[in-house]
Amino acid sequence: MKKIVIGIIIAIVILGGIGYLLSHSEHTTTSTGSTIQVIAAENFYGDIASQLAGNRAHVISILTDPNVDPHEYESTVQDGINVSKAQIVIENGDGYDTWMDKLLSASKNKNRIVLVADSIATRKLEDNPHFWYGVDNVKAIAAQITAALKKQDSADSSVFDENLAKFDDSLQALQTKMATIKANYANTPVALTETIFLYQTQDMQLNVLTPLSFEQAIAEGNDPSADDVAKTNDQINNKKVKILIYNEQTVTPVTTKLLDDAKQQNIPVVPVTETMPKNKTYQSWMMGQLTDLENALRSSE
Repeated sequence: MKKIVIGIIIAIVILGGIGYLLSHSEHTTTSTGSTIQVIAAENFYGDIASQLAGNRAHVISILTDPNVDPHEYESTVQDGINVSKAQIVIENGDGYDTWMDKLLSASKNKNRIVLVADSIATRKLEDNPHFWYGVDNVKAIAAQITAALKKQDSADSSVFDENLAKFDDSLQALQTKMATIKANYANTPVALTETIFLYQTQDMQLNVLTPLSFEQAIAEGNDPSADDVAKTNDQINNKKVKILIYNEQTVTPVTTKLLDDAKQQNIPVVPVTETMPKNKTYQSWMMGQLTDLENALRSSE
């Protein structure tokens, strides 16, 4: 009987030792030399992270469809699984993607780095969470993403620094394009369906005639006041503005009427989106919209 008991004890000790070795080996594999897992709430942040990380990270973006209104997105079970595995999470904040906060709360992880654009952006406009439309904000966000990558993989710090320098250099083309538009078209009266493009119209000193309260109401999914609607319609129908900048992802009967009226009055329309279209980088997306804007302004002269 004693031999049986001793045998059982020995077996337990051996199995326990094997279990310890396996769990220790598993831990070592995931903490050294592994690909960094990054989750971005929106695909433009995911694209920026991919450019900065290169092949050192696996990046998943949750919002990828430019036809979906980001304000109305509902997260999925798969989103929750992806967030639970992430080492770095990038979200916009400022009430724009509150569903991400719920996903983070559902999978606590003290070692996970969470980057919130709202806390990083160097320039903020009132009641306007579209920080990524400000190139200066994107530079600051890219720097914080790089710092997070270096914290998760210090061995590749020099690679991340090189990627950041390359990324920053690539943004110069956008700043040059906006400077050119500003030089040629500053003070040109324009209309916006909502606040998304204000970061860039300010940089280019375009004269936005649309009431701010109208833009904010559309951006927040509310009905603008009758007075604001009347003023905005008047600006289009009496050609007080040269172009209409139209957010394709926030469409309402009010904005659709503006679009139709602008076309009827032969006012050029510049479509913009909140989510980056497929097969684009952040830089090519922004440059494409700025080029369309420049062409529209030129045709309106």
